[in-house]
Amino acid sequence: MTSPSRQKKGAFAFRPSLARLVTTKRLLARIVLFVEQLLPPLMPVLSVIACYLSASWFGLFRSVPDWLRILLLIAFAGAFLVSLLPFRTLRWPRIAEADRMLEERNGLLHQPVTVQEDEPAFDTPFARALWREHQTRMAEKIAALDAGLPRPDIAAHDRFALRAVPALLLVTAFGYSLSINGGSIRDALQAAPEQVVSDPAVRIDAWVTPPSYTGRAPIYLTADGSEQAPIGIPQFSGLTVRVSGGKTAEKVVFRKANGEAQDISVQADTKPQQTAASGSEQPTAAPASQALVAQTHMMKLQENGALEVNGRRWSFEVLPDKAPEIAFDGLPKRSVNGALEIAFTVKDDYGVQEAHAEIVPVETDPTATPLYPLPEYRLDIPRRNARDAKGVTSRNLTEHPLAGKRVRITLVAKDAAGQTGRSPPYEMALPSRPFNEPLAAAVAEERQVFALDTRKMPQAIALNEALTIRPEETIPKLTNYLLLESALTRMKLARGEDALKDTAQYLWEIALGMEDGDLSLAERKLREAQQNLADALDRNAPDAEIKKLMDELRKAMQDYMTELAQRMQNAPMQPNQNAQNILRQQDLERMMDQIENLARSGNRDAAQQMLSELQRMMNNLQAGRPQRGQQSQENSEARKQIDKLGEILRDQQKLMEQTFRLDQQLRDRMQRGESDMGENDPLLDEMNPGENGEPQDQQQGQQSKEGQQPSDQMTAEQLREALKQLRAQQDALGKQLGELQKSLGEMGMKPGPGFGQAQREMEGAGRELGQGRGQPAVEGQGRALEALRQGARDMMNQMMQAQQGQQGQGPNGQVGQGDQNGRDPLGRPRRTQGPDFGDNSVKVPDEIDVQRAREILDAIREKLGNNPPQEMERRYLERLLDIQ
Repeated sequence: MTSPSRQKKGAFAFRPSLARLVTTKRLLARIVLFVEQLLPPLMPVLSVIACYLSASWFGLFRSVPDWLRILLLIAFAGAFLVSLLPFRTLRWPRIAEADRMLEERNGLLHQPVTVQEDEPAFDTPFARALWREHQTRMAEKIAALDAGLPRPDIAAHDRFALRAVPALLLVTAFGYSLSINGGSIRDALQAAPEQVVSDPAVRIDAWVTPPSYTGRAPIYLTADGSEQAPIGIPQFSGLTVRVSGGKTAEKVVFRKANGEAQDISVQADTKPQQTAASGSEQPTAAPASQALVAQTHMMKLQENGALEVNGRRWSFEVLPDKAPEIAFDGLPKRSVNGALEIAFTVKDDYGVQEAHAEIVPVETDPTATPLYPLPEYRLDIPRRNARDAKGVTSRNLTEHPLAGKRVRITLVAKDAAGQTGRSPPYEMALPSRPFNEPLAAAVAEERQVFALDTRKMPQAIALNEALTIRPEETIPKLTNYLLLESALTRMKLARGEDALKDTAQYLWEIALGMEDGDLSLAERKLREAQQNLADALDRNAPDAEIKKLMDELRKAMQDYMTELAQRMQNAPMQPNQNAQNILRQQDLERMMDQIENLARSGNRDAAQQMLSELQRMMNNLQAGRPQRGQQSQENSEARKQIDKLGEILRDQQKLMEQTFRLDQQLRDRMQRGESDMGENDPLLDEMNPGENGEPQDQQQGQQSKEGQQPSDQMTAEQLREALKQLRAQQDALGKQLGELQKSLGEMGMKPGPGFGQAQREMEGAGRELGQGRGQPAVEGQGRALEALRQGARDMMNQMMQAQQGQQGQGPNGQVGQGDQNGRDPLGRPRRTQGPDFGDNSVKVPDEIDVQRAREILDAIREKLGNNPPQEMERRYLERLLDIQ
């Protein structure tokens, strides 16, 4: 073998790229030579494998006895081992063989690859130079070397082409294996199946009917059972096999995956009827009549297996039906009217059919005898057969005795197959009805005591008697006292479950009447109408019944909204309302029309979902209730402070306008050079009460009616003195502002910096008025007005924040919604109490409008300050600035 060091000789020494090329070509050539050695001995091995596969696919192993099958398997194994013997002579080709193959197959003369490693015979300078030139020329031919593809020359080893026989058998056997009689490559390793004889006269019709809730079509089985792979079917599918023809009853067997065989019985209505043979009937008629009767076999498929009948076989793979999954989508919460609102998610293979909440008390007494069963809470599934859906359900359980007690809530979902899924339990206090009337709450407590345990009726009677110990102090209405006395009599005489339930219901009606009057009765009728309509939609009631129930719902809704509107009109205004909570009557009517249209069009699921949404909206609608106690007193005190601040703003505005008018007249007198216009100054009398005690405002009004201005007859000195007398009014306004700040501090509110700035500006304006200087006083009064407005905004913001803090929690834990911007639940303007500051819908001027108004006023003041020559024009400008 040539040494690797010789690869660097000849042209390879000074041309490395050529050396790498020759190395790669040699490797490819050696691989080709090895494959040529491998293919001839590999043909016997492949022939043995092809013969084994052909025998298996033709079904040879399953059709011969077991001893012959084992002998054939041993023969094939021995032939396979013998065919591996020629592989012992395999070896890896040498480099010289690869070089020779490259030179021969590429037709190279003078051995250009080998010559690169040879040495000249004569070691002379001329001989070495000539040999190097020869190596260089030969090296140029090496660049185009190609090892080519292997040439094993199999024909030389198989002169009769017997190798084609196994190949043809293999292709034919593979095509035959796709038929029902085809074999498998595993047949040689397992015992042959029992030979079943098929009767061609028997007709078999078989099909699988999936459950209706899956929505899948029936699967019809082929008559010859040619299905190769198992047939996937849903669990609890119905298998039906109808056998007809033949002379004897055919046996239908279902073989389970564990090998256990189960006979499928014949349906009772398809069994041949054995009738008594009369004397004229032939004895052979009975078997013939039995053979003509078709027999139907049915069963439910719940596990994997195969159907075997008349020599045919169908395999089934049962797809299991998983149990439904249900969970809370957030925590259960209480709605405005005390209803329990639960958001949930459901998931199932084919859809959840029914879901409910299981509510049980946390603390139970095994010996207790409750009057009512556990509360029922049906969950509204968003759409029927929903595989993955979310929903929200709101139910009013405040009437149940467990309201207010700790309960454990578990969501339960059930699919059409009867499987159930449960959520993790959640503990909470079951929402109860909020009672603002203490007497109503006490009556409800009496009912709860004996409704949870009828043995505690004496305790409930004692509670009732305690309420009537001093009725003149605790029961202001005689009607309520009489109701309590009648309830006490019923409680003492109640015997039996029906009488106890009637008594409990009577107490609950008394409590609701004390709390809400006719509103509670209207609310109950509305809930009953909603529940009746929901039940009718759930059972697919006819359209006539749906229309009747919709009319009842409309009437109940109208009665409830009428009572609710009256309650809101009688309730005091609550400023913590939100405009988004307005529920208009036309919106309710539109929703009820949509529910009826959906129900009539056949989309009952959507109608039921919209009805559930309507019920949820009504549960979150709050009836207005009078405010009590400290909260009402705080609101009244806050309103007084707001009124006082409004008076200060109006008086300061009037004082500023009066100061400006006097200052303008004073400037007019100074420009005219007039110093005295008379001793009697009417304006001085305007500042002080008259002799008869009448306010000078009335005198001024009387003079204005005569078309005269009091200051028109005043001199400059008199006008200056009038300005000085305005200081007392300015100081009085500053004192009132100080008292307002003190009152706000006592209420727990922090006066804003605007009030302090306003008080300082008032003091400065008062000093300027005391010196008779009108222009600086007007400027200070203007700044005081701006500071007062800023302080008013700060005060209102603090009040709104305090009211928003009270909005989330009302009396007895009641969640409030407010009065919806001064409107009742139907969106109508409601009557207000106290001072009316105007319609809330009035647009507040923006910054551009305010700036424009200031520019107009400044222009009027400037024109008036220029002393218009016409008296009529001057009076007109003064009237524009005279805001009274």
